[in-house]
Amino acid sequence: MLLPLPLTLLALQATLCRGACVEVDSDTEAVASEGFKLGCISCKKRAEVPAIAVVTWYFKGSGEDDFSPLYEYENKRGLISDPRFDERLHWNGSKHTLDLQDGSIYILNVTYNDTGTYLCTFERILMYPNHQHVTNTTKLIHLHVVSKLTRGMASILSEVMMYVSIIGLQFWLVVEMIYCYRKIAAAGEEALRESELRKSPRPRP
Repeated sequence: MLLPLPLTLLALQATLCRGACVEVDSDTEAVASEGFKLGCISCKKRAEVPAIAVVTWYFKGSGEDDFSPLYEYENKRGLISDPRFDERLHWNGSKHTLDLQDGSIYILNVTYNDTGTYLCTFERILMYPNHQHVTNTTKLIHLHVVSKLTRGMASILSEVMMYVSIIGLQFWLVVEMIYCYRKIAAAGEEALRESELRKSPRPRP
């Protein structure tokens, strides 16, 4: 009868680890007239601490001197600030949560005018039991729009490293589950032995 408890704990641990976060750099080469994902991932250092995050994007076009507001995602809602991207920009990051770790956006029907530098910022509030701590993360993406995609070595290596990281996390999860199962099973067996000893009749004098 010891099996349900370990299985329950293992299922809980698998659920908690399912959202493992891996930071991967965004691609930087888009094809004209096609869609393109601008990736921006900022993982929490303390996954067990609840948090609220706001993601803000800025854009500086080719030949421009300053960044201008592009997009903001807060409270599960996105707002396009740059009219050049009206009806062409969609949220492609974390969904159904205020604890954002993926702040990616998706551009529809990319044009050559989309070439430029994109700035992604995370403003995260970590909510500890006795206080709150604010952190800020910034990432730059230099986007080039081309007529035909030429995949670079950096992009290939980035994707390979992403899959290696995912495999490593899955292996770690399996090891942790086996360790927890053995530990809980051993504790259960010890409890059963103690229970049997208490139930066994004591010899009469």
